Amino acid sequence: MKQKKTDSSSSRRNFIKTTALASSFMIVPRHVLGGVGFVAPSDRLNIAAIGAGGKGHSDITNASVGGRERVVALCDVDFSGSAAKTVEKFPKAKLYADFREMLDKEKDLDAVTISTPDHVHGPAAKYAMERGKHVYVQKPMTHNIREARMLTEMARSEKIVTQMGNQGASNPLHKLVQGWIDSGKLGKISKVEVWTNRPVWPQGGAMPSADPSKKPEALNWDLWLGPAKQTPYIPNIHPFNWRGWWDYGTGALGDVGCHLIDIPFRSLGLMYPTAAECSVSSVYSQMWTPDYHPEGCPPSSFITLNFDATEKSNSPIVMTWSDGGIRPSHPDIIPADSDIGGQNSANGVLIHGENGIISTNINDSSPMMPKLYLNDGTTEFGPEGDVMEEAEYGHQRKWVEACKAGFNSKEHKALTSSFDYAGPMTETVLMGNLAIRSYMLRKESGNNVQYYGRKKLLWDGNNMKITNLEEANQYVTREYRQGWEM
Repeated sequence: MKQKKTDSSSSRRNFIKTTALASSFMIVPRHVLGGVGFVAPSDRLNIAAIGAGGKGHSDITNASVGGRERVVALCDVDFSGSAAKTVEKFPKAKLYADFREMLDKEKDLDAVTISTPDHVHGPAAKYAMERGKHVYVQKPMTHNIREARMLTEMARSEKIVTQMGNQGASNPLHKLVQGWIDSGKLGKISKVEVWTNRPVWPQGGAMPSADPSKKPEALNWDLWLGPAKQTPYIPNIHPFNWRGWWDYGTGALGDVGCHLIDIPFRSLGLMYPTAAECSVSSVYSQMWTPDYHPEGCPPSSFITLNFDATEKSNSPIVMTWSDGGIRPSHPDIIPADSDIGGQNSANGVLIHGENGIISTNINDSSPMMPKLYLNDGTTEFGPEGDVMEEAEYGHQRKWVEACKAGFNSKEHKALTSSFDYAGPMTETVLMGNLAIRSYMLRKESGNNVQYYGRKKLLWDGNNMKITNLEEANQYVTREYRQGWEM
């Protein structure tokens, strides 16, 4: 049940924000207590991690800002793996397996980082936001489009400070790319190409068979499943290979789409796409009959998204995405021996204008490597190496400081991936997955198989609806296990 924001936790957060106005009889000056840089206890956030292993370790570590903030609790379904390192780093934190129990018991909690598999992002964030907690959620923000819209609207209505964990969004080199576009150097822009070498995990085959006898003793499999349907333990899914299965992950797009697509989406001021279409690679274990595993993501895909003109782009934009190592052709304007995008051309973005091309790399914690090539021979390059002056460009720290300053503060408005921005961008990324899953829809009649979803899908973004294939709309949301509904 949703709690009112007049509880002790909310009162404490209000106290944090108004400390500077408090009477001198109540607050001893900071320099008297602890010298330069001292942080008074009332100025420290109480933070918890939902998902403490893997990326969860760096998220909660960076959010602690070198121990400046107080990490009071850690939640994970398996503390025997990489989460053990996080427990060692924060020995005073209370340990939980169920985030619902943690959020109900830790009344003084101010904020949480959420670094679980994709399918738990939405339920965990919603549960936290209903209790007035600020949230930092790993990319993709949610597992499906409806969840992203729901959390975006909830953050506004509940006045929650939010940030999605596509840390490259805080990379200052974004301003270089933005400046090239805003200056008009490229001229009219109508085409964007995005690609990745993902997946780098098993994908495209049959789901492994369940085998409860192989379940690690420390793993709470039921809680790991969360909103997904009940099933016996499946080996080799936890802790990493869940990415290739629709019940749990969001494939190559979910893994790096919020890093790569972020660059043109932000720079060109894009919003919801108007249409999506795709093709995917087939695997043949026997002649003439492709393997059919609709429960999992394909080994590679090619997706086209259409966008209306925006304030920053006065013409419609066509964006293509390719994964599985399929990349665009090398533009003539870029020297043949030069990489496109990043190193070995493995991941990247090409923004095509009538006067030239911007080439840049995956935008996570990798070198962004922005390069401008103009048709008149002019070039302008950003740095080849990383320019990270603090961990992950301060992406988590800036969120923490926005939490302290409060909703709609200048610190909050300066965040590069609050849900107001990250929600529509995540929906765009997940639109590609909707197209992939629709592509696999089929009807069988005897020996005849009809793939009826292999068409250009028309998208009404405001109403979250495919208008020319009703059955595609099942992928706007998902079926939730009882007790985990959103």
